[in-house]
Amino acid sequence: MSSEQSPSLRPACQGDGRAVFDVTRLSVRTLARNHYSPGQIAAWMGDRTPDYYEALIAKGQMVVAEQNDRIVGFVDSEPGEVTRLFLLEEAAGSGLGKRLLEIGIMNARLGHDGPIRVESTINAEGFYQRHGFRTLKRGFFSHGVGGDPIEIVHMEL
Repeated sequence: MSSEQSPSLRPACQGDGRAVFDVTRLSVRTLARNHYSPGQIAAWMGDRTPDYYEALIAKGQMVVAEQNDRIVGFVDSEPGEVTRLFLLEEAAGSGLGKRLLEIGIMNARLGHDGPIRVESTINAEGFYQRHGFRTLKRGFFSHGVGGDPIEIVHMEL
């Protein structure tokens, strides 16, 4: 990341839905573009809107990374699973993903004693492996808007 200010982490709050939606959309368009077809990238967000992310934020498990008053990444989890971790391309490779993953794992362990799961994109499989996750199997996910399903990797820590 080119800025001198390092990202700060904070719980997501109501009103962050638009920024979290944008981080997801832009992350997919840039970081996944060499691993999925243009059609898959175009259909990735399905019928999701900023309101979809506002509902996730209301559950209280999402943490955002902010740099220069801009959200550049986030992680969301539930007991037993890190459900979402996305970064803007400019934040990738900076160590921020590791920081967010550690928080996601910690939150996924709350009220859960078993393994921690993640459904990884194929471009992020190596990232999760470097942080202790092992690949269980490959599968597909459809956002319900038609088009080709998206290949995912079922992983476990």
